[in-house]
Amino acid sequence: MAETISPMEIDGNETPFPSSTDKGKRVFVAGNNSGKGKATPWVEKYRPQSLDDVAAHRDIISTIDRLTTENRLPHLLLYGPPGTGKTSTILAVARKLYGKQYHKMILELNASDERGIDVVRQQIQDFASTQSLTFGFAKALVKLVLLDEADAMTKDAQFALRRVIEKYTKSTRFALICNHVNKIIPALQSRCTRFRFAPLDEVHVTDRLKHVIKAEGLDVEDSGLAALVRLSNGDMRKALNILQSTHMASQQITEEAVYLCTGNPLPKDIEQISYWLLNEQFSESFRRIHEIKTRKGLALVDIVREVTMFVFKIKMPPDVRVQLINDLADIEYRLSFGCNDKLQLGSIIATFTRARSALVAAAK
Repeated sequence: MAETISPMEIDGNETPFPSSTDKGKRVFVAGNNSGKGKATPWVEKYRPQSLDDVAAHRDIISTIDRLTTENRLPHLLLYGPPGTGKTSTILAVARKLYGKQYHKMILELNASDERGIDVVRQQIQDFASTQSLTFGFAKALVKLVLLDEADAMTKDAQFALRRVIEKYTKSTRFALICNHVNKIIPALQSRCTRFRFAPLDEVHVTDRLKHVIKAEGLDVEDSGLAALVRLSNGDMRKALNILQSTHMASQQITEEAVYLCTGNPLPKDIEQISYWLLNEQFSESFRRIHEIKTRKGLALVDIVREVTMFVFKIKMPPDVRVQLINDLADIEYRLSFGCNDKLQLGSIIATFTRARSALVAAAK
């Protein structure tokens, strides 16, 4: 008879399997450079553990830190693009408020999975209505409900949540995290203190990447680091994922290795494509771009985005640039709906052909 292994015996710590009543997103406690470090995604391994560790947004962090210290924490609404530190900030606040017991004092739900009105009426209301634990403090602490991706909640769930927030304000604080604040109903927005997390500056992304590179002992060239920062577009999570993926594929992280790992077109390829668009005849330009696209496995939408950025660097009359950017935006929009690549490639070349004619006319 096979020996039964209990969940407790897997790693010697607490069970990794959620109970039948635990439908919320599990809170991950980021570890240090332990024996499990190689198997841990670097996004979690290097997640900030305190407010001082958060890479940027010092004005927002200092405000939240002061409110937490003075025990005047309001309901929070943190919004902005992905990978800018919203969830990390709230988890750092929870660690500061509750210490090592913080996982017992917060309810973390991913609203993309749990977003119906039943969740608000059952899980959230049940958690908010229970008595807070003291953990040795003079008085009971307020509990924290963290709703990640709250913009995915249904309107009915948001209206139900509005009443729950009002009813349990004395014992519970709510932290809503979303990418698009316009998808949160005004009634919820007015009950929360709003903070916008903008994309991270290149300086902050670079500093954090250098910290990870040093900790992991990676061989990264300056051009490779610059490529990581450029492709991340202010998204720290994306930057760390690209860094880890490139490290797994190549021992030395160079600019070319980064671009090959992500599938993005190299800057020199974009320069070459732009040269063909501005100088070659229609048929020749179509043939060459289609050939390099097929040979290197490039996505046409990535070529359009990079060529658009390249257009800003070219010296041309403002009216020609405006029309060119507008046409490229329409092409990217059509590509997002799955339109035929060959037809859209022809549209790109036609757009540049018109722009080239306008440039010749302006030069006369």
